[in-house]
Amino acid sequence: MGLTAMIPDMTIGQLTFEAAERWGEIWDRMASRTCVLLMCPRRERKLMELHGDMVEHGQPVMSVFHRPRHEADLLVEQGFNPRDASFQFVDIATADLGPWMQHLVTGEGWLRGAVEIASTPFSVGLPTQRAFETIRTLCFRHPSLPPLERYYLPFPPDALPGKCFVSLPRRAAAEMARQQAEVLGIGRLEKPKASEPPATPAPKPVQEAEPATPEPASEAPTPSDVAEAVTAANEPAAVPLPPVTKAPEPVVEEVQVPLPPNSAAAEAAPISAVSEPEEAPGKPSPDPSSEVAIPLPEGEAEPEGEPMSDAEAELRAFFAELMEAGVEPSSFMDDPRWEDINERALAAGVEPWPILMQVASMG
Repeated sequence: MGLTAMIPDMTIGQLTFEAAERWGEIWDRMASRTCVLLMCPRRERKLMELHGDMVEHGQPVMSVFHRPRHEADLLVEQGFNPRDASFQFVDIATADLGPWMQHLVTGEGWLRGAVEIASTPFSVGLPTQRAFETIRTLCFRHPSLPPLERYYLPFPPDALPGKCFVSLPRRAAAEMARQQAEVLGIGRLEKPKASEPPATPAPKPVQEAEPATPEPASEAPTPSDVAEAVTAANEPAAVPLPPVTKAPEPVVEEVQVPLPPNSAAAEAAPISAVSEPEEAPGKPSPDPSSEVAIPLPEGEAEPEGEPMSDAEAELRAFFAELMEAGVEPSSFMDDPRWEDINERALAAGVEPWPILMQVASMG
């Protein structure tokens, strides 16, 4: 199974550019990828955001949702109600597309087709947009939604800014997908070799010269002493050869650190020159598990933080009212007030789904 995360203020193109740096060995830059459009009922958007947690895949899957606002009239002209569906663009490896859509097609009856992704006409009057060539891509839609021939975007699918949902695979799944891609001929045929650090040559032993004993200055050298010195200088000196080792090992030099006089630690062991720095006293060692967000148990309220905004208070009152009336949470979006309340919450930067889960668990 995968692990889904949400990255705000990002595009699929930016994630693709930074993929090798972000995910390292998991990312295969030679694997062929495709971008498809998924159309699901709006009430099932949360399930599609976390779809990667229930699917085995080998490469990272990146997706972004687009809500037509200014382009809504262009969809109505085709007989499609834009309020009935959520539109998700998914950038996925070709080898992972089958497992990603298998349950949706076989279990829920999703239909496969094709759709043209076209640039929004300038006559619509968008504040910002960029023209691009029309793209024809695969489209999978829920059986309750009608087909759509053309969908309009202000930017290409890989340049849509917003919340990107990334589903990362397990390393075992990544290796399996790589092998499958090699068999099918749609991926790379060789694995990257890890760069090996250069070998450190072994230091040559150096013989320490014995200090010469100074002779008294009053004695002058005799001719025989001079002849012996010249003969000794002309003789070749024996130089020891370095020992032959299979794998050179780095030499760790030890530096003696002098201690203050009358110190109780005068006989402390020498400090290694390459020893790791000690942590500051009182500073706890980093815990790798501290980076993982641990969800609170059901029914336990989060610690008090910033004061509740008007949009959040309105959402909580709306959800509480429906729950007291006996309405199921899956039918909350059928209420005619939901569209306006949801629009105001998103405009204020408030996510309705976490609030709904919290209210439902407390009720």
